[in-house]
Amino acid sequence: MATTVWLVTPDGLSTSRIPLGTHRDYPSAPDSPARSILNTVTHVGIIGAGSIGGHLAAMLAAHGHTVSVTARGANLAAIRADGLRVSGAFGDLHERVRSQETLPDVDAVVLTTKTLDTETALAANPIAAERPVLVIQNGLNGHGRAATILGHERVAAGISTTAANLVEPGRISVTAAGKLFIGGQEGPLFAELLQSSVPGVSLVDGIEGAQWTKLVINMVNAVPALVDKSVQDTIATPSLLRIITASMRETIRIGRASGSTLRPLQGLSPFLLRLIEHGPLSFAAMVPRRMAAVMGDVPNLGSTQQSIVRGKPTEIDYLNGAVVDAARKLGREAPVNAAITALVHEREERDQPFTAEDVAQRVPLR
Repeated sequence: MATTVWLVTPDGLSTSRIPLGTHRDYPSAPDSPARSILNTVTHVGIIGAGSIGGHLAAMLAAHGHTVSVTARGANLAAIRADGLRVSGAFGDLHERVRSQETLPDVDAVVLTTKTLDTETALAANPIAAERPVLVIQNGLNGHGRAATILGHERVAAGISTTAANLVEPGRISVTAAGKLFIGGQEGPLFAELLQSSVPGVSLVDGIEGAQWTKLVINMVNAVPALVDKSVQDTIATPSLLRIITASMRETIRIGRASGSTLRPLQGLSPFLLRLIEHGPLSFAAMVPRRMAAVMGDVPNLGSTQQSIVRGKPTEIDYLNGAVVDAARKLGREAPVNAAITALVHEREERDQPFTAEDVAQRVPLR
């Protein structure tokens, strides 16, 4: 079995297939705190057994780790009754894990809840205040918020580019295999912990810059939720493709103005970031088009759309809204992302999706 990776060429993006289990070695000084802690990590706790947390839990369990997950309601009942079932780009897994509403005593914690649930989730799992924590969330500086709440700095940041859907309680479909980028103080610990179980783990410097680049990638998330279409179908609609590309451009410009050095991530090289930032929209649109092509034929539903379908609040304030907030701190505006954020909040309150024409009329393009 293989997974798709993006390769950067002078002509743009191309893809290649590499065998699962291809991993990088992670150097660490013999006397480093991460190395000594890693030797004692035998029981991993995952807060939030949704699409990302659930497939990570299944992979860890499949490779012999003791795994406990938190879940609620029907998802908790399904995991207790029949374990976690994962299908799709990483293959098929059916794993039994320990499941409960709060974590027991574990050696390390992975937080994969929605960003807006961070404070509640950490308060409900006090063991996180005593253990190293990996925060895998959308948006900017989730690990910093977690460190403040926890009162300690033993926190790593994770960026997942895998696309997965919780199709029903206890069942996860991985629609596009991505990578897991890890950084921060406890980055070496979690990189070594996960590399033997999870394909595509990378330890990176400058995680904040990588978070800005992931935010650029996440600009394909909100617009599909407005029109209730897959990412692929949305990008195939010319008017919506222009909006997505414009939101990417605005994100890059605000990120750079904020003093961040955007890091190469998931095929978005410095060349392609500059192309989006400065090229004509019609030309820059080749980047989201290629992203859709890499996703393949299985309809990809972003996290914003999944939240709306379930009648739950979205993370839009931590995605497009994060760009608006960053711009405001600079005394600037981010009109494209501001309009998209407002539309998603409207969509949360209405039964019917917008039409492409509705969205095109409401989002200002310069």
